[in-house]
Amino acid sequence: MKIYIDLVLFINFFFDFILLYGVKILLKKSTKLYRLLLGSIIGSMSILFLFIPVNSISLFILKLIISIIIILVTFGDKNFKKTFIYFYILSIFLGGVMYLLNDTFSYKNKGIVFFSNGLSINLIVMLLISPIIIYFYVKEKKEYKYIYQNTYLIDIYINNYKYSLTGYLDTGNTLKDPYKNRPVIITDSTKINFDIKKTILVPFETINDKGIIKCIKPDKVIINEKEFTNCLIGKITKEIKLNDSDCILPNKFKEDLC
Repeated sequence: MKIYIDLVLFINFFFDFILLYGVKILLKKSTKLYRLLLGSIIGSMSILFLFIPVNSISLFILKLIISIIIILVTFGDKNFKKTFIYFYILSIFLGGVMYLLNDTFSYKNKGIVFFSNGLSINLIVMLLISPIIIYFYVKEKKEYKYIYQNTYLIDIYINNYKYSLTGYLDTGNTLKDPYKNRPVIITDSTKINFDIKKTILVPFETINDKGIIKCIKPDKVIINEKEFTNCLIGKITKEIKLNDSDCILPNKFKEDLC
């Protein structure tokens, strides 16, 4: 089989560009296009090391040095450690998926199918799919990061009882009681016994619904070692389906938690 060096360099350049662009989006880097292109060119040239007679350890060190140069050229030295880690996480993920796809197509086709110029169908499929893979990975990563940053372990103390729940900080929860302007933590959890304290009725109104929520006043609520006492716990009958959380924290807590 013939190997066309220009084709290999182009493919390597393409994957490096997709990888660097994915890091740019993931970390919200304000990197110019020419720096992405320059980093991709340097990365594509590293394929030439495969034709140099060096041992595996030396080759690994060379690749590591090249990756450091690529990151510095593309993104600079600001937050280098974080950029370096995400660069390798993304490259390992993309490389693993590419290997899986190539192995799957090869198995189904009982070997790799080539065109007359030596370009495989597998390779064309991977070239087309790789941007989609990076897109969905970055999208899911950003969504997971947002959810993780807004999810908290909370401890609610009521009459010497401690209830441990998972809370999600929802900026849409602006519910307050009309008497003392106390923010309301909304839950559907059966873990909390609402019969052990006096109930406070708080009216609510949404786009599709309105009514009354039964609330109680906790002794204190602990979130990230911060204590909240001026709040209420409101129980709803509908199940909360929000990232496996037990309760929805009010927007009022955002200033203290973020």
